Amino acid sequence: MSKYHARKTIIDEIKFDSKKEADRYQELKLLERAGAISNLQVHPKFRLLDGFDWNGEHYRPINYYADFSYEENGKVIIEDVKGIQTPVFRIKMKLLMQTLDDNRYEFRIV
Repeated sequence: MSKYHARKTIIDEIKFDSKKEADRYQELKLLERAGAISNLQVHPKFRLLDGFDWNGEHYRPINYYADFSYEENGKVIIEDVKGIQTPVFRIKMKLLMQTLDDNRYEFRIV
């Protein structure tokens, strides 16, 4: 059990960090089968900052892993299932929003 009391759950051989996230996955699968959404992706990766070298040291890239992404009504929805919004999550969310075209993407916290 994690420090936030979330229980890891496995569905369709995919490991989810919480039962809430796994439940949302099942809801999204139903919506995809019904044709309400398409192109469902689990744990998609978004690059926030490329790796770089500075002063003789290498710094690794910074990535953000969303819980889900899918297409709905012509937009790409990036979705995160959160019980608690940590300071690191809020920073990464802002960096992600800054890198995306706000006419094509929408960010949702469930």
